[in-house]
Amino acid sequence: MEYGQLGRTGLKVSKLCLGTMNFGPHTTEEDSFAIMDRAHELGINFFDTANVYGWKMGEGVTEQIVGRWFAQGGGRREKTVIATKLYGSMGEWPNDNLLSALNIRRACDASLKRMQTDYIDIYQAHHIDRNTPFEEFWEAMEVLRTQGKILYVGSSNFAGWHIAKAQEAARRRNFLGLVSEQSKYHLLQRSVELEVLPACEDYGLGVIPWSPLAGGLLGGVLRKIEKGRTATPDQQAEIERLRPQLEQYEAFCDELGEDPANVGLAWLLHQRAVTAPIIGPRTAEQLDGITRALEIKLDEKALARLDEIFPGPGGTAPEAYAW
Repeated sequence: MEYGQLGRTGLKVSKLCLGTMNFGPHTTEEDSFAIMDRAHELGINFFDTANVYGWKMGEGVTEQIVGRWFAQGGGRREKTVIATKLYGSMGEWPNDNLLSALNIRRACDASLKRMQTDYIDIYQAHHIDRNTPFEEFWEAMEVLRTQGKILYVGSSNFAGWHIAKAQEAARRRNFLGLVSEQSKYHLLQRSVELEVLPACEDYGLGVIPWSPLAGGLLGGVLRKIEKGRTATPDQQAEIERLRPQLEQYEAFCDELGEDPANVGLAWLLHQRAVTAPIIGPRTAEQLDGITRALEIKLDEKALARLDEIFPGPGGTAPEAYAW
């Protein structure tokens, strides 16, 4: 396993981050435990979750599964850099969501209880809250850090200018500020290259791409369908819309002699500011195959070919839309 610094921090995390969103709704607790154990065996020390995962209002199903896994001992908690998120609704009352100081306090305590730990390594805002000023957000996070309940703060789904506002507000308070940003980023969705990635690079945030394989579209979906794999009507429509690009992509992966999923992950690992794509295996066996992505080295010719198949936004701002 390869490790890197998370942004400008001294924290070392694996170059692949284990996503837990499937734990509960799609993956049994027994299989979830097996996946997390296998992740440690492979050297993956970076896990990501959220209080809303499990999709049962207020229950935090996935965090509870992670907590019961931690409770088995054996160094599981100590070996894991755990990142969780708050923002989504955990109840039906007005202050059971978003990023108010009140919800930050309550949500953090609830996540700690569910995960059976006394601290969270990276506490992330799952989305921007346009009604909460960053002064309030940072004051609440400072309190949690002083209490020893969190170590670092991260964001998810922030625009570049949100990151800038957050960092400047933190700077005024002499606070470390954001250390990471989770963005939707893959070969089919590259808009973050305009301003989010440059902002992260400039402010020293590690980028943690979510949905790195575009919901499976970059995982060899055409060949899987040929072998009898079914797709939902929405997925089928998306596949047909993108079929020319997907055909070229899968053919190019065949030329490389690599699995499409691993090529998609390897491409992300070649992008600046990217720390670790979030992978979401449903079985321990799938996890074994994914680690091959770390060994794939794409040369300039290969990267240029992928740019031809999946053109990006045309550079960074403002050059992409100005001179």
